Amino acid sequence: MVRHQGKQVLALGISMAKGGDIIELGKHLKARVADIEKDLPVGIELSQIQDQPQAVTRSVGEFVHVLIEAVIVVLAVSFISLGLHTKPLRIDIWPGLVVAITIPLVLAITFVTMFYWGVGLHKISLGSLIIALGLLVDDAIISVEMMVRKLEEGYDKMRAATFAYDVTAMPMLTGTLITATGFLPIGMAKSTVGEYTFAIFAVTTAALLISWVVSVFFVPYLGARLLHSKSKVEGQVHELFDTPFYERFRGAVNWCVEHRWITIGLTIGTFVLGIAGMGKVQNQFFPDSSRPEILVDLWLPEGSTIQSTDELAKRFEARMMKEPSVSSVTAWVGSGVPRFYLPLDQIFPQTNVTQFILIPKDLKEREALRMRLPALLAEEFPDARGRVKLLPNGPPVPYPVQFRVVGPDAPQVRQWADQAKEILRTDPDMRGVNDNWNESVKVLRLEIDQDKARALGVNSQSIAQSSRTILSGTTVGQYREGDKLVDIVLRQPADERNAITDIGNAYLPTASGRSIPLTQIARIGFTWEPGVLWREGRNYAVTVQGDVREGIQGPTVTTKVWPKLDALQKKMPAGYRIEIAGAVEESSKGQGSIAAGVPVMLFIIFTLLMLQLHSFSRAMLVFLTGPLGLPGVAAALLLLNRPFGFVALLGVIALMGMIMRNSVILIDQIEQDRERGVPTWNAIVEAAVRRFRPIVLTAAAAVLAMIPLSRSVFWGPMAVAIMGGLIVATALTLLALPAMYAAWFRVKRQAS
Repeated sequence: MVRHQGKQVLALGISMAKGGDIIELGKHLKARVADIEKDLPVGIELSQIQDQPQAVTRSVGEFVHVLIEAVIVVLAVSFISLGLHTKPLRIDIWPGLVVAITIPLVLAITFVTMFYWGVGLHKISLGSLIIALGLLVDDAIISVEMMVRKLEEGYDKMRAATFAYDVTAMPMLTGTLITATGFLPIGMAKSTVGEYTFAIFAVTTAALLISWVVSVFFVPYLGARLLHSKSKVEGQVHELFDTPFYERFRGAVNWCVEHRWITIGLTIGTFVLGIAGMGKVQNQFFPDSSRPEILVDLWLPEGSTIQSTDELAKRFEARMMKEPSVSSVTAWVGSGVPRFYLPLDQIFPQTNVTQFILIPKDLKEREALRMRLPALLAEEFPDARGRVKLLPNGPPVPYPVQFRVVGPDAPQVRQWADQAKEILRTDPDMRGVNDNWNESVKVLRLEIDQDKARALGVNSQSIAQSSRTILSGTTVGQYREGDKLVDIVLRQPADERNAITDIGNAYLPTASGRSIPLTQIARIGFTWEPGVLWREGRNYAVTVQGDVREGIQGPTVTTKVWPKLDALQKKMPAGYRIEIAGAVEESSKGQGSIAAGVPVMLFIIFTLLMLQLHSFSRAMLVFLTGPLGLPGVAAALLLLNRPFGFVALLGVIALMGMIMRNSVILIDQIEQDRERGVPTWNAIVEAAVRRFRPIVLTAAAAVLAMIPLSRSVFWGPMAVAIMGGLIVATALTLLALPAMYAAWFRVKRQAS
């Protein structure tokens, strides 16, 4: 039964074929609805409850806006950083223009690749494009920066272009493959969340590989055509790293290499602080959606009739229609709403439940109404258990906090579950604690005296059939009406089955052909039994569950109350246990599917490092720099009060690839200098000086491109984690990695 704006309606659902365009579907449906409305009788109208194409259009529009902002930010970084000249103060637009041209080219090829891979434009793929945007310009920036520097040192344009190709092509390829491999566990994940987030791997990997091809083959050609930088030196070609800034930075690197163990100790201390900080960050599975809908569940006691539920629905509907902030009220009586939204947690048909969709006028009104509704439900509808929630952003989880009490005996499981509920109710952070067995229901039970029944020739089957005929009726035939079959049911008249005494007056046939009163062989009485029974692995299982107060995450509360429930579990007899469920369980499944791909990721990354650096020691050294971004991740999440969710975890895994990419560039430069005969100490310091600008510029482009994305509810924690981790890791790469290299290979300064 469906009600909309106070009227009973017939609800129709329209699904899109796989691979279709939902926005085009919406346009066609609106045109078709306009045609149908012209022929409808007076008093009948079509009203659209949900408009998924409109929601998708709005979401895509928001992400396109964010993508444009990110492009502008990256272009600003490119134009200013690559073209800024201090003497005199001016900006050379040509280096930035070369990078700017590569962005639409890479994005265009990426869109074509997405089309052939069957990856459509949606929230995940568009967010992935924004993440990739901060990375896909890295190779172009490195190439252009190398060309600009060589032009300033006195190279001609063709020689500068070929030098950029010779020096950067292979290290950039290794770095690009390492960064792309960082997203590999996402693509390999065999789980619901893996399917949900696969586009992150597909889009970023495609964009990174395409950007490398463009940067290696197209950017040098474009640079040779467009760059007009003039040499800053006179006479013979030589490098320009003798400015005051580079001198100060050279001194800092020298100090770190000289005091390598102090530097390494400080790095380890920072890493330990990062681990401790991550322990303070709240965990989260997936955040709620930013869509305007509010879902309200109203539960009457188990066993309530559909008529009582309908009456409750009418009262709540009338109350919500008085709210000026609500533009639409729709109720499903006796069931939950159909799955109009993929991650929706569905409620199965039951006579005691009704679910509402409230659509406020805007998001500000939504939040105000959402905060007021729990108190309103408690005050004006105390006869029902109410729950207010938003649409989820990720795979559905019924409640943020859930514990499963499992055992072989239903009454015992019920008893232990009640104790678990009391523990949850005493926690100040819990709200609306309940369980999925709901209340016990009063039932009529016949206790048969089997000895008397056998003596009189009455079996249990005849007793069951007679009682069923009295109460619910027995099908004795069928009537055909057109193409339908209607059951013919034999049942006692209503006035003969309204009282328990009426059942006692029923007669049963015996084997001798005589009839006897039912009460002669059975005793009739009322008793209580569970209205709903759930099983888990062939055992009875009660899920104790509840919501949490505003501003705190479900996993945080789960971790806090688990010691008390674990103590209760130790009191249980053998065969009974309490399991953690809810967001923590689903997050563990998702993380487990991601973790399954991590060994493959690490193996591929280490193989790439070995191929590029030709040394196990140097490959291991780069490998160890991967986790250096953790302190920055913790600091950024704590400072901006963002939870560490599943999407943020994906960002941290990918962050390791970004960090190792920069380390490869630095270590490769050290090895190139050593091969040219430069003393190892000088090679370490000068490599850090020479690679300072490209490393910082690529990190800055990635960090600043994340700023527009950090406002997103879904992507914000991931963007913040990458920003904080990359800032700290870049500083440690430039200062701590030279010290680590010197300590690993026991480098000593040569006497002048």
